[in-house]
Amino acid sequence: MINQTVGPGNTGDILYFTRVLMFISFLSMGYTMSRSYPAGNKEPYLLLSDTAETGPQEQEWAGLPLWQRKASEKAVERYAAGQEKKWHRWNEAMFERSG
Repeated sequence: MINQTVGPGNTGDILYFTRVLMFISFLSMGYTMSRSYPAGNKEPYLLLSDTAETGPQEQEWAGLPLWQRKASEKAVERYAAGQEKKWHRWNEAMFERSG
């Protein structure tokens, strides 16, 4: 019979140090990921377009012809309206009241 203790008190096991190292690294990674940072240091174009000034997207649209810009905006509006109808129908089908 081997005269060796079993459990976390056995520091002679190489896997003990690996487990401790992994525990500490996961603990510190969880702490780092759970911290929140203020949005004051973000670029304004990363925020919502209604609350921010013109960003890189408006600068890219500046090179487009007027007809293409209007057509693109119209296509985006139609797509958004279609998606809204689709989700409205889905919501009614999933949560319609029986009775």
